[in-house]
Amino acid sequence: MTNTTTVGEERLARRMARGREFLGTDVAILGGAMSWVSERNLVAAISNAGGFGVIACGAMTPDLLDAEIAGTKERTSKPFGVNLITMHPQLFDLIEVCKRHGVGHVVLAGGLPPKGSIEAIKSTGAKLICFAPALIMAKRLMRSGVDALVVEGNEAGGHIGPVSTSVLAQEILPEVAGDIPVFVAGGIGRGEAIAGYLEMGAAGVQLGTRFVCAAESIAHANFKKAFIRASARDAVASVQIDSRLPVIPVRALKNAGAELFTKKQREVAQALDEGTVEMAEAQLQIEHYWAGALRRAVIDGDVEHGSVMAGQSVGMVKTEEPVADIIAALMAEAASALEKRQG
Repeated sequence: MTNTTTVGEERLARRMARGREFLGTDVAILGGAMSWVSERNLVAAISNAGGFGVIACGAMTPDLLDAEIAGTKERTSKPFGVNLITMHPQLFDLIEVCKRHGVGHVVLAGGLPPKGSIEAIKSTGAKLICFAPALIMAKRLMRSGVDALVVEGNEAGGHIGPVSTSVLAQEILPEVAGDIPVFVAGGIGRGEAIAGYLEMGAAGVQLGTRFVCAAESIAHANFKKAFIRASARDAVASVQIDSRLPVIPVRALKNAGAELFTKKQREVAQALDEGTVEMAEAQLQIEHYWAGALRRAVIDGDVEHGSVMAGQSVGMVKTEEPVADIIAALMAEAASALEKRQG
């Protein structure tokens, strides 16, 4: 500890050491992959500020991902990763794009990795991060050779599972954090929470909602205003109207877009009844709907009819500010919290 380093900062650095080493960063903060938001500008800004930016590939084609990675590399020389969706029909082509660019970390999201995908990613030399929505899944992924896990609770924005962050952290961290780096996500808006999860054994955290209103974010001014005005209770989960339709709930700010999604589900369910689509195609239609609805809100600024995906930590987003300031504030809060504790 130097003369200018506080006890809290030293403790924070020590508790983040494993995550920082795994990511190759100054701070163990992953940027949550948010479609249309987590693109080259925000991703590079997070990495340049000492965190770990992650490109949200979403429904991108291989050519679009190729351009996005290249654009990010033009803006930062720091490490960043790429988030790929397991159900993408060109998943293996996207993995090849990551390989050509020498992407060091791939985040695989959206369900169980399809056959051969883990091996394909690992063969590129990249480190693989996967989401573990339950302890049994965490252990299964570890056996499959995953290098790190993200434990994300249903307070998060976008696609969510049924269990809260605090419960998942209590269930999973004691069992697996000694064997593999685990990053906690969902509802984290302040440094005190980061400190708490680090104390529980997490290697770091993942934040999405907190970065949406960053100055470097390309999200439309209307989208940012909706975040700044919202409270935690405004970020609600979508409802599944047909048990046959495998719809993963999405957390977003309440608006008319929720009613449009209900209508879309009815249309897809009717198509299933009529036999005009298979189940896999039905789920893909739902995903394409979300991609379009999110674009309308993020890019076009239609925050009434588009999807304003947001986590419950949205109530802690108060203003538009640079990424570096957001990360600095979080680290100061975390260090202050740790300074007040023993050991």
